[in-house]
Amino acid sequence: MTATDRSLELINTAAQAAADKLAHDIVAYDVSDVLSITDAFLLASAPNDRQVKSIVDEIEERLLKELGAKPVRREGDREARWVLLDYVDIVVHVQHSEERVFYALERLWKDCPELDLPPDAKATRGKAAEHARLQAAQDAAELDAELGGELR
Repeated sequence: MTATDRSLELINTAAQAAADKLAHDIVAYDVSDVLSITDAFLLASAPNDRQVKSIVDEIEERLLKELGAKPVRREGDREARWVLLDYVDIVVHVQHSEERVFYALERLWKDCPELDLPPDAKATRGKAAEHARLQAAQDAAELDAELGGELR
C-alpha cells in the first residue's frame, strides 16, 4: 500500500507552507505500510516557540484555503514545543529544534519510504545544524566580550 494522491497533495502543500515560514529540516515519510491510521507523516522544526506556532498556523491556513482540509485534532499548542496536526490522511509534526533532536522521529520511521517534496522544502535540510552552529558562535562571541577577551 502507498500513500494516496490526496495524502501526497496534503503533504506537498503543508511542506511548502512550512518552507515559506522558514521551517528547518522538512521531511515526509510514507507510513501507510506500517500504520493503518494514516498514510504519511510530515516533520518540520524551528529554533523557537514563536516560529513553531507561525509554521503551524501557516500549514493550517494553507491546507484549509487551498485544499479545504481541517485538522481533526491539534495537540501541543499551548507550549508550542511540539505541535501535532492530525488530518487523518496525514499527520504533521512541527517541533522545536531541541525536541526534534531529543525524540528523533526520523529514527522511528527510517525504514519507511521518504516522500518527494517541493524544492523549497528540500532546501531546508541541514538548516537546524547550520542554525545551531551560528548560535554557538554568537554565544561564544558574546561570552568572550563579557569576559573582556579572556577566552583568547
